[in-house]
Amino acid sequence: MPKAIITGASAGLGQELARLMARDGWTLGLLARNQAALEALAEELGPGVKVRAADVTDSENLPAHLDALVAQLGGLDCIVVNAGVSPHNRKLAWEPDRQTVLTNVLGFTACASWAARLFYQQKHGHIVGVSSIAALRGSAAVPAYNASKAFVSHYLEGLRFNLSRFGIPVTDVRPGWVHTAMTKGAKGMFWVVQPDAAARGIYRAIRRKQKVAYVPRRWVLLAFLSAVTPGGLYQRISN
Repeated sequence: MPKAIITGASAGLGQELARLMARDGWTLGLLARNQAALEALAEELGPGVKVRAADVTDSENLPAHLDALVAQLGGLDCIVVNAGVSPHNRKLAWEPDRQTVLTNVLGFTACASWAARLFYQQKHGHIVGVSSIAALRGSAAVPAYNASKAFVSHYLEGLRFNLSRFGIPVTDVRPGWVHTAMTKGAKGMFWVVQPDAAARGIYRAIRRKQKVAYVPRRWVLLAFLSAVTPGGLYQRISN
């Protein structure tokens, strides 16, 4: 059976993706900060699921937690780097931006670079990073979030350029609006989907080993329009 680690697996997209992959026969290692939520999910999914409570922002100790999961799983075929935060910050306070960068940039990079080294050594594996449609432009409400997701997409592209020579796929998943605790209270959302629907789109991208996947796929149109919309007009219609 294929083996995968999912970060940020205690809620939202990560939780729904874990349910989906477990039903499809994957052996899973789940990592998040919430030990109780992880244990409850593992009990639901079955005894083969391994869990590890860890904070991805603790970049010094994170590799040891990931190594421990790999040892428990008996190997690794795929990692889904999903952990992320999105605090609204129109007043440009420092702490929300700091937490966003720590989690979405430092934490993401710690996970992805660890996986890249492992998969390079074993000459197989699949890196999946959860970016966002937000990676395409800036935002007045969540400036650090959009910037962090742009980092995620560009970092994944760099890993793809590096690892493609070894046949190691790298998938950049860019979801649109998803009903999760992270988007609770956000205004102006449209084309919103439930976490289980978004998880199905992510899993489809994993199975197909896509380079870039918009979830749902209709966001491809918005991605194109976003790219060609002048900055002044984009600011008026998006804020």
